[in-house]
Amino acid sequence: MTQDSKVIQGRTGPWEIVLGLEVHAQVASKSKLFSGAAVGFGAGPNEQVSLVDAAMPGMLPVLNRFCVEQAVKTGLGLKAQINLKSRFDRKNYFYPDLPQGYQISQFDQPIVGEGVVTVERDDGTTFDVRIERLHLEQDAGKSLHDQDPNATYVDLNRAGTALMEIVSKPDMRTSEEAAAYVKKLRTILVYLGTCDGDMEKGNLRADVNVSVCRPGDYEKFRETGSFSHLGTRCEIKNVNSYRYIQQAIEYEARRQIEILEDGGKIDQETRLFDPTKGETRSMRSKEEAHDYRYFPDPDLLPLVLDPAWVKDLEATLPELPDAKKARLQSQYGLSAYDAGVLIIESDRADYFEAAAKGRDAKLVANWVTNELLSKLSAGGHEIANSPLPSSDIAQLVELIENGTISSKIAKEVFEHMWAGEGRPAEIVEKRGLVQINDTGAIEKAIDELIAGNPDKAEAVKDKPQALGWFVGQVMKATGGKANPGTVNDLLRKKLGVE
Repeated sequence: MTQDSKVIQGRTGPWEIVLGLEVHAQVASKSKLFSGAAVGFGAGPNEQVSLVDAAMPGMLPVLNRFCVEQAVKTGLGLKAQINLKSRFDRKNYFYPDLPQGYQISQFDQPIVGEGVVTVERDDGTTFDVRIERLHLEQDAGKSLHDQDPNATYVDLNRAGTALMEIVSKPDMRTSEEAAAYVKKLRTILVYLGTCDGDMEKGNLRADVNVSVCRPGDYEKFRETGSFSHLGTRCEIKNVNSYRYIQQAIEYEARRQIEILEDGGKIDQETRLFDPTKGETRSMRSKEEAHDYRYFPDPDLLPLVLDPAWVKDLEATLPELPDAKKARLQSQYGLSAYDAGVLIIESDRADYFEAAAKGRDAKLVANWVTNELLSKLSAGGHEIANSPLPSSDIAQLVELIENGTISSKIAKEVFEHMWAGEGRPAEIVEKRGLVQINDTGAIEKAIDELIAGNPDKAEAVKDKPQALGWFVGQVMKATGGKANPGTVNDLLRKKLGVE
């Protein structure tokens, strides 16, 4: 990243953004954090609520072991410190959809401590985001304000659902970096199977902390660790798309710069992003913020983990994105870009590896990352349920490799494959698309072309780039079936082009 890319020019000089994110990831679990009630999207209102979730008198929370396991796996995937002793606390505040009047969370003793995530920018460079902590907490319910003009309805289906809150250090400097970080985090969680990453359903969402400072101040903060060098931050709550994360940051940074340049000061506050207007608006100020009065939950013992259990969990982790990317590059000779595209989803990488067995891996990668992904995206398909199996891509590449078809004909074959006309070899045979490798037939077409265009043939000697016209005409004359390499070689020989 160049120095200029993170600088915003204001009326009174340059400014820089400083960003830290708190990502809420819903734990992939069939039941809630402290009750046996089901977790799932699409149930009717209040159909997935136990007596514990509804905070009925005398009901006690029982910690879900599987949710703990998922949090530990996530911590391991983030190369973070696993705290063998942690504690649940009560975070006290009142909301109509929080029946207990408090949220069970973790305050000063989280289950996961410091870690690090390496993130790729669009230009292929990388940067590290330090993880401060990951803690487990229960979600609140949902207030519905659009059911009745005079009343608010409450749906407690979500109440008690397990969340992992992943808190980063303020290590991101541009809106693009923040979006790239959330993408990387989502990829890691989905690989681990600890969160489904569905941002549309709110299963992964980010609170974005934004502040601005003058150039040089951030470096002073990194040297000293003192936040006094940074500007006052504002938190934008519950942003659930990469695009909105970027828009919210860019609007908020500009808003803060304008206030500061007009001689005002930034109030530390919680804000919401309005995607329709593309702007943030105040939700509550620091002065109105709750005193959460954290204290250890008396109904839950401290959580103590067995080191051997943690080690066993570590041994079951899947190959994670960074390791898979490095392996695809070394094992198959792929570029960093192609490997990066393939590892975005583990299903993509699996599909590629299945198709690449015994084939030209770079060619397979091109077909998967370009034609196939483009068609899947346009049709709204996931690669896991691709209409074309990996064996079809492998066979298509084999036909190119052995000279049966050219790369150009392969594109036509692919269209027929996508239309459901059968396997590549069948389509080539049925439609007569076999590449012409017969030098006699190609030579005949070339001779006729040269005889009919003597002036152009003469011009090629002085202007070799004009050869391209002849190549195009021969391909046209043979219906695109002539072997392009053979056509080029014969033309050069006959036209005397070195």
